[in-house]
Amino acid sequence: MQKLINLHVFKDFLRSSNAGGILLFLAVIVSLILANSPLAPALQNILDHQLGFENESIHLRYSILLWINDGLMAIFFLMVGLEIKREIVEGELSSPKKASLPILCAIGGAAVPAILYLSLNAGSETSSGWGIPMATDIAFALAVINLLGNRIPASLKIFLAALAIVDDLIAILVIAFFYSSGIETTYLIYAAIGMIVLLAMNRMNIQNPYLYLLPGVFIWYFIHHSGIHATIAGVLVAMTIPTNDTDVESPLERLEHALVKPVNLLIIPIFAFANTNITLENTMIQGLTSSLGLGIALGLILGKPIGIILIAFLCRKLKLSELPENANWRHILGVGLLAGIGFTMSIFIALLSFESETHIAEAKLAILITSLLAGVLGFIILRASSVKNQS
Repeated sequence: MQKLINLHVFKDFLRSSNAGGILLFLAVIVSLILANSPLAPALQNILDHQLGFENESIHLRYSILLWINDGLMAIFFLMVGLEIKREIVEGELSSPKKASLPILCAIGGAAVPAILYLSLNAGSETSSGWGIPMATDIAFALAVINLLGNRIPASLKIFLAALAIVDDLIAILVIAFFYSSGIETTYLIYAAIGMIVLLAMNRMNIQNPYLYLLPGVFIWYFIHHSGIHATIAGVLVAMTIPTNDTDVESPLERLEHALVKPVNLLIIPIFAFANTNITLENTMIQGLTSSLGLGIALGLILGKPIGIILIAFLCRKLKLSELPENANWRHILGVGLLAGIGFTMSIFIALLSFESETHIAEAKLAILITSLLAGVLGFIILRASSVKNQS
């Protein structure tokens, strides 16, 4: 009997390095279509639906949207934490010489957008959104640069990946210190006890990475109730999982490999779908030219590349580091623009920055449009650079 569906095409797509970025893009498009259709109220009702368990001692009943933003995204941050630790132990952040350029460029690429945003919003009710244009979306940025294949130096992809990882670490610290409220010391003490248990397991060289996840669930619960954003628990747990700098696969690498597909193909697209159901209104379009919209747009599209290029120039001038192998300044500009794809992390920080639904919607729209523009411009510049180099 002839097969009606060729499953190999589907399997090949899921194995593709671009699959996550494509699914993320599709999730955004579908969410925007539904949000501006008669199905919008039904979608919002689903996201507002309460799930979980609650009694006098345990409080775990939240909306589906909150479970996505605080629960599923904790798994995303767990994977980010694993990537950061692996890079520190054996990758692009493992030595001062290797780490100096992406670390310093990430700092510049975070500081300049924040300064630009604050210059437009200081003293206003939207000033708290200064962290929004600081972030880079690893999944989208790497998906775009992977589309260029071998047209650009391999060192450039490594540089962007390391820069984006450091950028995420900066965003995590910003969330922990500036976007958390009402600290409950008792819950923090409970979370600290959980961390001590995980550190003891690490010292005992327990090699099964999944054994670290059970205490991690309790740490997530305690941090969630402490006032610090719950996703930080994912990073803390990641830092306790053993790894090494040898060719033998470590527990950290096993867990990271297990998480890559669920996170990129499921969790991030779900987050995007749930958080970009924006019903477009005239006032929101006008909001693109407000101090909020301009602060985000200028921060991502100008602040990111300016901060990265400026720091790269200073590092080279002061002989602290060199540009990535076979890369030129046009390449650095292209990478700087790709770093302006803020999407996932920028939307996440926007949700923490404002209480006003109008401000959140305006911020999301500005992030979407600017991230798309940054990605297209970055791709065009890098593609043009490759053509010029080959001619």
